[in-house]
Amino acid sequence: MDFIQRSKEIFNLEIAELQKLSEKIGPEINEAVEMIYACKGKLVIMGIGKTGIIGHKIASSLASTGTPSIFVNAAEAMHGDLGMVSENDIALLISNSGHSAEILNVVAPLKEIGCTVIAMTGNLKSALAQEVSLVLNIGISKEACPLGLAPTTSTTATLVMGDALTVCLMERRGFKAENFALYHPGGALGRRLISRVKDEMFTDIPKVYESTLFKDIIYEVSNKRLGMTMVYNDREQAIGIITDGDIRRAIQRFDELKHLKAADFMTHGFKRITQDEMITEALEIMDINKITTLTVLDEHEQVVGILSIHNIIDFR
Repeated sequence: MDFIQRSKEIFNLEIAELQKLSEKIGPEINEAVEMIYACKGKLVIMGIGKTGIIGHKIASSLASTGTPSIFVNAAEAMHGDLGMVSENDIALLISNSGHSAEILNVVAPLKEIGCTVIAMTGNLKSALAQEVSLVLNIGISKEACPLGLAPTTSTTATLVMGDALTVCLMERRGFKAENFALYHPGGALGRRLISRVKDEMFTDIPKVYESTLFKDIIYEVSNKRLGMTMVYNDREQAIGIITDGDIRRAIQRFDELKHLKAADFMTHGFKRITQDEMITEALEIMDINKITTLTVLDEHEQVVGILSIHNIIDFR
């Protein structure tokens, strides 16, 4: 059997099912986001088996992005773990079939506690769907498993719905990079986000002059590996920038490149930031302007470095 082709078929099958599911999303996602956003307690996610593993991931993603969340195994909930739930909480029960006994068993106790109960299920007519206040549909028509038994496409759909809920809540809260850093102080990315520009900038600044020829510009951009170079005048003042994009556009625009100089195609001016600013401020400037590098200035408005997005977001 050609497992390369078979793997591609499985990818395509799951993608097709996700596309069909996305078209079913309606006002219930708005209601879920607002309900969780307004929650005075926490979101308690419950599942069992492989769905429980996905639920654990969703809870972790939500908790790390500003939504207080925990995961409770539905079976353990019936043996004491319901003590983690309070009346101010929202319980999100996950069951693809909507008929899982372990999930159904916790519904009545949760209502007795007084918390709001919602669900993710693939069966809108199931017992679970009928018992909760709100349902997020994760229904798919076909598992990738050839026997139709092993949770494959259904768990993918649950995971993606959880991602959608997480991102929507991030945006509803206005969750920013500095908030991410607060919740991830032990990670490399978290440490970078709470650092200052001067801690992460490159000080080996790519540099050419207005009169520098095209071939030498290419060399400088390639040699420094930042995808750009600063352009200076004869008074050693930084007056512009040349990026990879400027170079590509120059190749398309000019027939003769041999005598082309920096002044002929550079971008006048450049986006800047001071060296004592936080990395989070730099990321916001990059995001707004759709750029990947910033020129760093000192207190005397002199160029002292280059900050690259690739140096900030390095997960190694």
